[in-house]
Amino acid sequence: MRMPNIVRIILLVAPWLSISLIPKRSFKQFLPVTLFASTLVAGLCALAVPYKWWVVEGGLKNKLLNDGSFILGPFFVGTIWIFHFTFGNFKRYLLINLLIDLFFSYPLNWIFQRMRLYKLVHFTPKHIFSIFTLFAFIIYGYKLLLSRLKIFYLIISRGCLVGQPLIYFLYMAG
Repeated sequence: MRMPNIVRIILLVAPWLSISLIPKRSFKQFLPVTLFASTLVAGLCALAVPYKWWVVEGGLKNKLLNDGSFILGPFFVGTIWIFHFTFGNFKRYLLINLLIDLFFSYPLNWIFQRMRLYKLVHFTPKHIFSIFTLFAFIIYGYKLLLSRLKIFYLIISRGCLVGQPLIYFLYMAG
């Protein structure tokens, strides 16, 4: 088996080894935002083909395997972990995301290109950092929206009865 395929398998499997450490409630709470974030990255990967942002040796099949291993491995599991530890504290969330995006954009990107996982063509590490940082803002906003919609749904569906103040609903929705 070639080195890129071994790395792809490791990228896909290794993060999932940590998933059992995440509380079930956190996993369920952050799964929708993680699926949304994964969809954003999948869209980015799809746009990379016509714009030749990066190429993967072996054609479209290897590109799909490559993108899938990144999206379903470290990106998916990492998003759940980041939200588990930081949601509710935007400064911490942003700092952690900036550090991870910086780490991925420069040293990891360089290593992955040396391992021949892909080669950037019309894309630079600055582009990776900028887009992933933009995605961090978008998905945090999306999670806030989902949380607010959940609160609104609880208020509408259960009503605010005597003895059950609005604070109770806000606490239960969080």
